[in-house]
Order: sequence, then structure tokens, then C-alpha cells
Amino acid sequence: MAGVQTPDTLGPGDFPAWLDALTTALLLLGGVCAVISLIWLVRSPPKHRIMMAVWPLTSLFAGPLALGLLAHRRRLTAAGREIDATSRTATSTTHCGAGCALGDLIAEWLAFGVPAVAVAFGWGWLFADKMFAVWVLDFLLAFLIGIAFQYATIAPMRELGVRAGFVAALKADSASIAAWQVGMFGTMALVQLALLPALFGGRASVASPEFWCAMQLAMLVGFACSFPVNALLLRRGVKEAM
Repeated sequence: MAGVQTPDTLGPGDFPAWLDALTTALLLLGGVCAVISLIWLVRSPPKHRIMMAVWPLTSLFAGPLALGLLAHRRRLTAAGREIDATSRTATSTTHCGAGCALGDLIAEWLAFGVPAVAVAFGWGWLFADKMFAVWVLDFLLAFLIGIAFQYATIAPMRELGVRAGFVAALKADSASIAAWQVGMFGTMALVQLALLPALFGGRASVASPEFWCAMQLAMLVGFACSFPVNALLLRRGVKEAM
């Protein structure tokens, strides 16, 4: 739950020490993987420069899974072999997911630090629960950034102008971003509204490692929900294979 502490919000130190240690370790693992992916990309720049941001952002929540996919693609490319369809679909899925990850990072911390932002998006006049107001901002930023990421890829590949490029980006990523967000929000709702209150008596604050570890899990579920949508879009030629 983003924002000012409330009686049912648990911050750093309110959870068991073992859980603080475990979730912190998982977050650090994601950070280390993001740094490693960036080092690889600096040494061998990708064809699509937007992937310089996509891979580290994906590594923040997917950790070794993202590094494994990137390493697999690098091995195939170095051997002069074609990237397999599953890896292409997974890469396209991380492409839209990275926009979601960045949007959620910005939205959650912004609303936590400036509660008036949550009010602007419905807290107190549309939603009694601040979490849902922040989700509106989450979705808006994730969608806009995700479309911008797709535009940075599809416009150069198809040699499109600004307007045509954004139209193509909207067609290519709207459904996949929506599918990702459904999986992510559903998981966060389960964790924040049911699992954590039942086990520990409250929700995790944005300032706690438990919150962001839950977000890592939610992002992976979002990936699973978005993967088949991306596969369909690629088969129909709506998206460009990466």
C-alpha cells in the first residue's frame, strides 16, 4: 500500500527479521542482475538501443531468469544461429513489461512521498482505499512508458513517422500491457489484501522490502499473463519479433 502509514500498514522492522532478510536478499539479487545485464549490454550493444533499459529493468524483478534469457540470446547470436520463437516472444514480453516496471516504480514512490498525488487520482473522493487510487496512476504511467518503449522499437524498424509510429505502438502493446497489469494487480491484491494481513496482521508499506519483493512476484505473474498475448500479436504480425 502506497502512502502515509496507517494502522494496517507494516513498515521496515514490523515483519519478522527472517522475512526482512529474505526479501532484502531477493531485491539485492535483482539489483546485481540488473548491473550485470547492463555491463553485458555496454560491452556488446543491442540492435535496438531501447533494450539497454529493458534488460536491466526486467532483471530488477526477474533476476537470474532475465539474465538467463539474455545470455541465451547472446550465445545464439555469437554462434550465428537464429533466435528461437519462444525467446523472441519472451523478449517481446519483457519489452512491454519493462515499461510497466518503470511506471510502477515511479508511481508507487511518488504517491508514497507526496500523498496529494493519490488524492488527485481518487483517494478520498473516488476510492476509500488509497491503494486503488495509486493503482490508477500505476496503470497510466505503465501504459504510457510501455507504449513509448514500443514506439522506440517499432517506428525505426518499420521506418514510420511520429504519428504512424505511435499508432503502430498502440496496436502492438495495448493488449499486452493490459494483460500484464491484470496479472500484476491481481497478485498484489492477493498479497496485500489477503496473504500479508492473514499472516502478519497488515499490509506492506512501500518503504518495506516485503512490498517490493511482492512486486517482483507480481511482475512475474504479469509476464505469464502477457506472454500468450504477445505470442498471438507476433503471429499476426501486429508486433515485430525481437
